[in-house]
Amino acid sequence: MARYHIETYGCTSNRGESRSIESALRDAGHYRVDGPKEADVSILNSCTVVEKTERNMLRRAQELDEQTADLIVTGCMALAQSEEFEQADLDAQVLHWDDVPEAVTNGECPTPGPGVEPVLDGVVGILPIARGCMSNCSYCITKQATGRIDSPSVEENVEKARALVHAGAKEIRVTGQDTGVYGWDEGERKLPELLDRICDIDGEFRVRVGMANPGGVHGIREELAEVYAENEKLYDFLHAPVQSGSDDVLEDMRRQHRVEKFVDIVETFDDTLDHWTLSTDFIVGFPTETEADHEQSMALFREVRPEKVNVTRFSKRPGTDAAEMKGLGGQTKKDRSKAMSELKREIVAEAYEELVGTTREVLVVEEGTGDSVKCRDSAYRQIVVQNASEHGLEPGDFAEVEVDSHQTVYAFGTPV
Repeated sequence: MARYHIETYGCTSNRGESRSIESALRDAGHYRVDGPKEADVSILNSCTVVEKTERNMLRRAQELDEQTADLIVTGCMALAQSEEFEQADLDAQVLHWDDVPEAVTNGECPTPGPGVEPVLDGVVGILPIARGCMSNCSYCITKQATGRIDSPSVEENVEKARALVHAGAKEIRVTGQDTGVYGWDEGERKLPELLDRICDIDGEFRVRVGMANPGGVHGIREELAEVYAENEKLYDFLHAPVQSGSDDVLEDMRRQHRVEKFVDIVETFDDTLDHWTLSTDFIVGFPTETEADHEQSMALFREVRPEKVNVTRFSKRPGTDAAEMKGLGGQTKKDRSKAMSELKREIVAEAYEELVGTTREVLVVEEGTGDSVKCRDSAYRQIVVQNASEHGLEPGDFAEVEVDSHQTVYAFGTPV
């Protein structure tokens, strides 16, 4: 869990993006503090309306960089003029709004609030299927708050999912600290059965599976991939955080998998599904990561080519074993993060470029900025439709769109 400080500049659209960021951070167990000096991470949601504003943003970013351990810069200036922040020699991550919540986690498991009750947010139903995890990662403070896995029954979770659908949910997000180990506390691997049962619920909706560590997924990878292939309601999307391409670093992190197991999972899904999205996480600058370890992570990145990636610079969490390790220098972490982030933009842009000219069935999930809506295709790729009111589109609608362009991490489409 992290203490965060967020500052927002500019228009109402930026303020709306900050509200979305904060909502996701609170859902993940992080909490806001009053100022940057008390924070583990500061978030600057920037504006770039005029030149004077640009100068103010750079000055404020430099101030925040000096006052807090980690700095994330997002917003309009970050997206349009990222080079300005890079040239200012800031020790900061420059990210799209959508990537900010995951970047705050430092590779840790998400931590929902007390209880495991579902929540309906617009047409999105949040279904926490369990609490806790089976891991003991050396860098993670979350385990101190959540403990070991505690799994409600399949029937109980199915009834919660059914209630969400009856309440109007069009997308159900199956969440947990580690969805892949659901049922392990009872000696069973229940995630495939649960997903099958949820997809059997009457209604037109989609299901997204939340983070599942490779250590838990590996033993059920074939059964799980078949469940995906057999159920059109399931987004063909898997979030399996590898964290490093080096087995030595994974051992020091006390991760429950090694690179070979992660690659096994990817190959199984490649063999089973025609089109799917791999989402993964990398921590750069772990205290024992050498330059050779970093190059192994870059090589793995190029090999598996994930379409959604969270690149996080390691930062120490109080009370964790990794906090006692001698850390790497800030410049080293910055250089490695920059190299991996550039590779991320290249690979993700190629994936979205391949979508241009294709027709996709999408679900409208939420309103975007201005008169636009954010949609998801069958592999959970984000496609934005502009002038949504002209097309009569609103959250909860299904539509076919032709993808006509992209902006690296999402595409633009026109209804057909």
